[in-house]
This record gives sequence, structure tokens and C-alpha cells, in this order.
Amino acid sequence: MTMLRHPLGHPLGLCVLLGLSLAGCEKGEPANIAAPANAADTLTPPLAVPSPTPEGEVKSIIRPAVHAEVAEAPEPEAPPEPLLRVIGFPRSAALDEPARAALDALAEEAKTRDGPIVLRGHSDSQGSDEDNMRTARRRAEVVRDYLVEQGVPKERITAIALGEARPIAPNAKLDGSDDPEGRARNRRVEVEIGVPAPAAPAPAATPTPSPLPAG
Repeated sequence: MTMLRHPLGHPLGLCVLLGLSLAGCEKGEPANIAAPANAADTLTPPLAVPSPTPEGEVKSIIRPAVHAEVAEAPEPEAPPEPLLRVIGFPRSAALDEPARAALDALAEEAKTRDGPIVLRGHSDSQGSDEDNMRTARRRAEVVRDYLVEQGVPKERITAIALGEARPIAPNAKLDGSDDPEGRARNRRVEVEIGVPAPAAPAPAATPTPSPLPAG
């Protein structure tokens, strides 16, 4: 069968379809013709829209949230405190076994601390003030000599006599009678190992001037 052709070279069926499309446009129906794509739209990707989290918080999908960690400042260290010990004396200025044992332990502690050592000798109130002062000094010197024998440098030690001036317990009871327990507590040497003095900063080096050129 021979197909009839349009005078311009198109098939007759295509002309019929084109006529029907034009008739639909005249009745107000929009033509189902896609608009040409914009070249700029094809090059630029669409912007990403943040998606809400299950809790409703919107987070960026472009860059994760960065939480700056604030480092807590360390607490300053407490300054060291002096070491205090008390050496008791039963009578006069002689060391008994408990006093020697206490001084042995004290000598080891003194070797680990570089601070100055102060010995304060005390007495009870029996006897004259002069006798009590001499006894208090002798007690401080006995403790000093024992520590030196245990290896503590003598130049670190200072001995002070206070006599009966600073009791830590009553020498007599309220009725005026003697208080042996109180007097025994007052016959003592107080040992204080101090805190080492901070080291002095090193002096700044003085720059050597450059020699001047001759002439």
C-alpha cells in the first residue's frame, strides 16, 4: 500500500496528530511540552537542607558541630609545712630509750628534708630560773648531738633554751599541790624542721659588647 505524503515531505499521519494537538490548545488545555533546561541549573547542585534529629535539634550536614574542650586549670599545690616533733625527758637531760627511738626516726626524716632544724629546750617549774634555763639548754644540746651522730649536719641545727617560760601543762594542781604528770610533759625538747628556702633566681648573663673596629 502506498502512503500518502504531505507536499512538504512529512507523512500524512504526523499532520493529523499535529492538528489534534493544536485543537486541544485552542480548547484551553495546557500542552504537555517540557521547558528546556537552564544551563546554570545543570551546573549548580541544589543546596542541602538540614535534617532534624530525633530530638528535634537541627544539625548541619555540611560540617559537624565542633565543641571546644576547655582545659581546667590545675589547682595550686599547698606549700609544705614545717615538721614538728616533741622529745620528752624523764629527769635532768638524759635520753631514755623512747627518746632515742624517737630521735632515730627523726634523723631519717631530717635527711629527706633540707630545711633548717630548730631545737627548743623546756623545763618544769621546780628549781630556780637559772637552773631551769641551763637544764633546758642542755636538753636541746643533747638532742642536737644525737642527731649529728646520726648523720644530720650540725650547721643546720639551732639550739634555743626557753626554761620554764612556756609550759604546755600545769606544774601544780588547783589546790596548790604538785602535779607530777604536768611537770613531766613540760620537760621536753620541741623539734622543728623548717621548709627549705626557695632558690634564688640565677642572675641574667651580661652580654659581652662587640669590639669596636680599629681606626
